[in-house]
Amino acid sequence: MIRKTIHFFGNVQGVGFRYTTRSTATGFEVSGYVRNLSNGSVELVAEGNNAEIERFLEMLRNRMSGHIDREEERESPATGEFSGFGVR
Repeated sequence: MIRKTIHFFGNVQGVGFRYTTRSTATGFEVSGYVRNLSNGSVELVAEGNNAEIERFLEMLRNRMSGHIDREEERESPATGEFSGFGVR
């Protein structure tokens, strides 16, 4: 199990990005959260197995491709602190 923290940059606030992310997550075995940051980016934290997280991210990127200009990704061990996927 791993944790991926991704910051999405571009036109990612005010376009339904967080709710699209939560909706997309329901089809995958991932847990975590998505939230807006004060610098205009969106932070996504997802835990699960690497293959499942990658499938989830691929679908999200496809759904929101017109809004994402750039991403910064960091990987770390999963903590198991999440029981579902939510919007913060």
